[in-house]
Amino acid sequence: MIEKFSKIGFVLAMAGSAVGLGNAWKFPTMVGNNGGSAFILLYIVLTLGIAVVVFLAELSIGKLGESDLVSSLHKLAPNHKKQWSLAGFFMITAVLIASFYMIVIGWILKYTFMSFGSLPKDVASAGETFGNLVTNDLLSVFICFSIVFLIVFYVVSKGIKSGIEKLNLWMMPSLFVLLILLLLYAIFESGRFGDALSFIFIPDFSKILNPTIILQALGLAFFSMSMGVGTVSTYAASLPDGTNLVKSTFSIVFINILIGIMMGLVVFSFIPIVDGQPASEGAGLIFVSLASLFAQMGLVGNFLAVLFFVSLLFAGITSAVSMIEPFTLYLINKFKFTRKKALVTIGIVVYILGLFCIFSYYGITSNLFSLPKELLNTQKPIPFFDVLDFMTSNVLMPLGAITFSIFVGWVLKREGIYILFSGFMSKNVFEIWYFTLRFVAPIAILAIGVYQLIVKLS
Repeated sequence: MIEKFSKIGFVLAMAGSAVGLGNAWKFPTMVGNNGGSAFILLYIVLTLGIAVVVFLAELSIGKLGESDLVSSLHKLAPNHKKQWSLAGFFMITAVLIASFYMIVIGWILKYTFMSFGSLPKDVASAGETFGNLVTNDLLSVFICFSIVFLIVFYVVSKGIKSGIEKLNLWMMPSLFVLLILLLLYAIFESGRFGDALSFIFIPDFSKILNPTIILQALGLAFFSMSMGVGTVSTYAASLPDGTNLVKSTFSIVFINILIGIMMGLVVFSFIPIVDGQPASEGAGLIFVSLASLFAQMGLVGNFLAVLFFVSLLFAGITSAVSMIEPFTLYLINKFKFTRKKALVTIGIVVYILGLFCIFSYYGITSNLFSLPKELLNTQKPIPFFDVLDFMTSNVLMPLGAITFSIFVGWVLKREGIYILFSGFMSKNVFEIWYFTLRFVAPIAILAIGVYQLIVKLS
């Protein structure tokens, strides 16, 4: 008998999966550089109009199948059951992501420890410190990755109720509290809160008329909802009966957007914004610019740094936990593994892949764990870390999302899906959702995938 979430437990667990490290740098930076609140409005429209459509489709697979993704697809497919069950192995994508994602969480753990002592006090030294951590400080990266790895697998080992739900019932509210504390300081003490408000909330509608920006917003809408990797279906299999699927979905979307905006206001209350652009972007926004600014604030800066990096730890760990559960449930159901045996099996794979990712950035050994430069006609070898990141984000996740959309929209019997959702949406709304799922969503996901590939390979 599969364990069941409580209703609030499911919402927080799914929100914890969606709220990840991207909320700290990708979401606020994209908002600021692409039209401010105009981009937020575009993101919300595309999330509600298209991304939620696919999210509900993946929910339906889990809720109707009530098992791991492979077994659910096999059970629900009216024909070609074996072939469709193979599509369930897109959940391997989540395992691949976890192997390098936990390294990044390890960087955050290292900076959390550093925040209790001395952080680099200028951008140059902060950049040197971060660069040294990523490319030279093998021992620190190895230790922090190992600690994060143990935490994540320990949580999943406790199961749905005692592990995943309990973690999110504690960590997600704590994340809100930490961000509220940081926001209060930003409002009253940072001196830049007005700039942050302007950067994020003054709309520039001319920017979002660009097709490239629309695709970026659509991509963010899809991939911030943890779709295409089996997490949604796996968590949905543990939903209690009577859960309002639509209401729960919109609650998850609301939490995800709210935390992204809160993160943006916090980050840009401390980071200088020059000519409408932040001082840095991506990981450098957090590990270089923000770290050095905290260091210049004395003991208050240390306190704020601890709050900030702990909040990032919470966001990262809740996401990482959700990546391990899908394949764990499959091994338990298919091969009758105990949860411990399933996690040992997955853990060996994740840990080895993580070590490959770490080694791909270090010294002489880096060439042993990288793709040769001749393969992609580049000037230097491609680190294994970057290979996994590229393949999962730009190839496997879009393919998974398209596959699940086609399965629900074209393979499952329409009547069964309508019965599932009829208590939560009207007939007209269902027809619009079903049409969008069948004809709009697959094209939209394909467009995102092609666009991402073009950008990465150009």
